[in-house]
This record gives sequence, C-alpha cells and structure tokens, in this order.
Amino acid sequence: MPEKKTGHALLFDALWTKGTAFTRAERREFGLLGLLPTAEKTLAQQAEHCWHEFCRRHDPIDKHIYLRALQDRNETLFYRVLHDHIADMMPIVYTPTVGEACQRFSEIYQRPRGLFVSYPDRDSLREVLRNRPQRDVDVIVVTDGQRILGLGDQGIGGMGIPIGKLSLYTLIGGIDPARTLPIVLDVGTDNVALLEDPQYLGWRHRRIVGDEYHDFIDEFVRTVTDELPNVLLQWEDFAGAHALPILQRYRDRLLTFNDDIQGTAAVTLGALHGAARVAGRPLSQQQVVMLGAGSAGIGVLQMVHRQMVSEGLSAPQAAAQIWAVDINGLLTDDRTDLSPSQREFAQPAARVAGWGLSGPAQLADIVQHVEVGVLIGLSTAAGAFTEPIVREIAAKTARPIIFPLSNPTSRAEAHPSEVDEWTQGRALIATGSPFGPLRRDGVERTVAQCNNAYIFPAMGLAVTAAQATRVTDEMMRAAAAALGDASPALTDPNQPLLPAWSQVPEIAEGIAHAVAVQAVADGVAPRRSPTELSARIAQVRWTPEYRG
Repeated sequence: MPEKKTGHALLFDALWTKGTAFTRAERREFGLLGLLPTAEKTLAQQAEHCWHEFCRRHDPIDKHIYLRALQDRNETLFYRVLHDHIADMMPIVYTPTVGEACQRFSEIYQRPRGLFVSYPDRDSLREVLRNRPQRDVDVIVVTDGQRILGLGDQGIGGMGIPIGKLSLYTLIGGIDPARTLPIVLDVGTDNVALLEDPQYLGWRHRRIVGDEYHDFIDEFVRTVTDELPNVLLQWEDFAGAHALPILQRYRDRLLTFNDDIQGTAAVTLGALHGAARVAGRPLSQQQVVMLGAGSAGIGVLQMVHRQMVSEGLSAPQAAAQIWAVDINGLLTDDRTDLSPSQREFAQPAARVAGWGLSGPAQLADIVQHVEVGVLIGLSTAAGAFTEPIVREIAAKTARPIIFPLSNPTSRAEAHPSEVDEWTQGRALIATGSPFGPLRRDGVERTVAQCNNAYIFPAMGLAVTAAQATRVTDEMMRAAAAALGDASPALTDPNQPLLPAWSQVPEIAEGIAHAVAVQAVADGVAPRRSPTELSARIAQVRWTPEYRG
C-alpha cells in the first residue's frame, strides 16, 4: 500500500483501492472499519458483478461511460474486467465507440484524468507538467485533437484517445497504469459547432497556427524531456500537415513515435506478411495500391517499400511497384502539390501517358491497367472500393489482398462482406474498425482488424523493459514481422490474418521481445542477451491483481 494512506484517502485512491475486497484485517490496519459493507469479496467476484452491470447496458456509449467510471473508481478491477472479456471490451474502450466518446467528451465528462496542456498556459508548462498525478511515468500519449479517427477536429474532446490508448498499453502491454499519462494539447479548435457549444470545456479559440503552434510544440517537448527524460512519448491523431514533420523533428531527440504513421504501418505490414504467405506471392512480387496519401498512408508505403527491399528488390524497383492515390488522383512526378514524403512514391507521368486519360489517373484507371495484387485504403472515403474495382482486381489475381482500413466503421472504403461476395470468397481481408464475421458456405469466418493495439502496447513494453532511448524503423519492422509470424492464417487459410484478441496479451510478449532484441542490435538500448530481455519483460509487466 502507498505509504501513510489510510481511510478515505486509500479507499478512494483508484490505483490502490480494493473496495469490498479489503479483508477485515486490512480494514482495521488501514482505518477502513465501518467505511465498507460487511461482506468481503474477491477480485473475481467483483469482476463478475461489474460484467453483469456492463451487460445490462445496451448502448455502446453507455457501456463506455460505465467503464470509464469504473476506471476512475478502481483501476485494478477495471483491468481485470477488461482482461476477462477482452474481445467484448476492445470496441467499447477504443474504436469504434471511443469516437463518439470524443465527440461527446464535454457532455459526458465526469472526473479529470491526465493533463490538459492549454495554450493560454504556455508560459507555465513546467508547472503544468509537475502537477501530473504520478511522479514516475513510462508512457505518455499526446494529441492535439485535430484529426480524431476519421471524425476531424474534436478539440479538447480528443483527450478520449490518449485515455483509451493508454488503457490498451496496460491491458495488452502490461504497462503499470500508475506510470502512464494521457495529455491533450488544447491549442483551440476550428470546429465551429464546438466553439458555439455552451458545454464545450476547451479553450474557445480558433486553432493556433504557424510559428505559434510550432513554438508551443517545441516548448512542450523541451519540458517533457527535462522533466521525464526517459519517457516514451507517443503522438496520436495529429493532422497530416503536422504529424510527419513533428515525428521527423523529434524522433532523434527523444524516445518517441507516431502511432498513426508507424503503428499503422507496422500492423498493416504484419497483416500483409500473413496475407502474402497465404497468397503464395511475397510483397516483392506484388503491385501495391494505396488509396489515401496522408501521413498514415505514406507511413504504410514506406514500410512496405523497406520490406520489398529486404526481399531483394532495389529501392527504385520497389518504388515502381507502389501506386499511391490521393483526392486528386495518382501521385505522379509532374504534380506540384506533393509533399517530400509523397514525392517518394510519385510514379513517372510518362508511365501512364499511354493510358489515354483526359485527366489524372484515378483508382479505377490503375486497377484497369495494372495487375494489382494488394489494395489498401486509408482515405476515409466511404465506399471507395466499388464493386467494379474489386471485381477487376479479383479477375487478375487468385488471392487478392484487400484492406479497407479507414476508421471509424462509417468511413471504411468497403464492407468486408461486399469484398467477400465480389471476390467469391477469395479475398484476404483486413479492416481498420471491427466488423462482424463473414458467412460463406455455412462457415463463419472472423475478419481481421488491423488495429494498432497489436503493436503499440508491445512497443511500450519493449522499450520500457529494454530501457531503449529511441524507436527505430527496424524496431517497428521487427514488431510487424513478429505479428505476421503469429497469423492464424498461416496454419489455416480460412482463419483470420491476425490473432484473436484473447491471445493478444500473450502475443504482445513475443512482439516486445523481438523489438527489444532489435533495439539492442540498433544500439539504442543497453546490451543484454535475449534471455536477459525476456526476464526484464516479465519483471516490468503489470497484471491486474490487488497488491499487498
């Protein structure tokens, strides 16, 4: 128990309370006698009671609110309930329900959690950070709320994302919840509905831009680095204009990564590993099309490119097999509106000149003229993978790999059941949001969800255990490879491309070990043997059991 905490202070400390599980001896020792009902419950009994209460609520947002209140009341019990029912809890704690929770953040707000780092407090950032609830922090997740899932600018409501992400760091990666810190950078909002909403809890101001924004981010990073020099800082749901520049600016200064860019890339590559092996064609022999050339889409393509090169292609050969499409069409080298990272994947304009098009090549044109084997969507363009497009791909390849990855469900490029129907069940499918199982020939098949939760909790466990100082690209690729090796489809092609959620906490240990070994190989972690790293992972991993 925390030193000197007794009575109400202990009973209402969410990290240390046991509620009705305090024994009679503990109630006397800690000044709790008379503060609790007489009955003594076990953690398992408490969890069963909470599960019953959870099931009584039918609306997902009501279930989310219940779980958040439980987390605020008793963290150990909260994680025990999640652990016992992980498949049921994932879509409630995180996507897709967390999207609505962000939209309604001010309306459903009950108790503070984490830090609200507001631009008006820019001259007091050190004071703000020193007001954090816990002194020692292993992982921070931070957002500025500008691009929440596919829902756009949610302002301070974006805080729901760091809270949800860190819940998964603990549930899957075993990061001690007492050593996590969610942060929202309140730099205003351009969402007029929020600015006019009397319930909105954020700074009522248009978003700061330009030098003001970048100076604020700089000061935030400087303060975090000074106060918590060994913390893992994860960037989450920043707009495309900021996400990649921020990652590039700071990735060599501190232990940091962007989950939308690197985590999405790693989990997608992990699913592609399994899909390519089932299809019998490695990525280096595939033509890959990405619909969506924002920071997430480009991040995936960069990792796909590195994988192709590792399989024997030269860098130019790999680039020639990658086709990226944005809202204006195919990225080509004659376009003047491309960012430097987009230009890496610009096809020579001459390559499509003979297609006889009156304008820029669109997705349908590429599918018609190229033998596409892999189609990935990170565009938030609902329904963009149309029946003619999917059927065209299926006509050219025996096992098309089709990943409509946009979140939330309403923004997916296609419904997996449609893709399955249009390809006569031959498509290898993964989605971004959870979908129900497919039914074909009387058999039910689970659809893999390319949820970053397969990657980032294991990354947190790895860098914490290995005491890494940086997150390298090769560490991310090691995570993807370890995830791909765990694909159920490798032993049964009718199984999903990614493991069941009930298996993920166990699989996270294997991914964390692979990442930790790579961190040592990359020279960003102290030298330890694989056996020593395994021991470190077991040592730092937190489990939802009452202490002391």
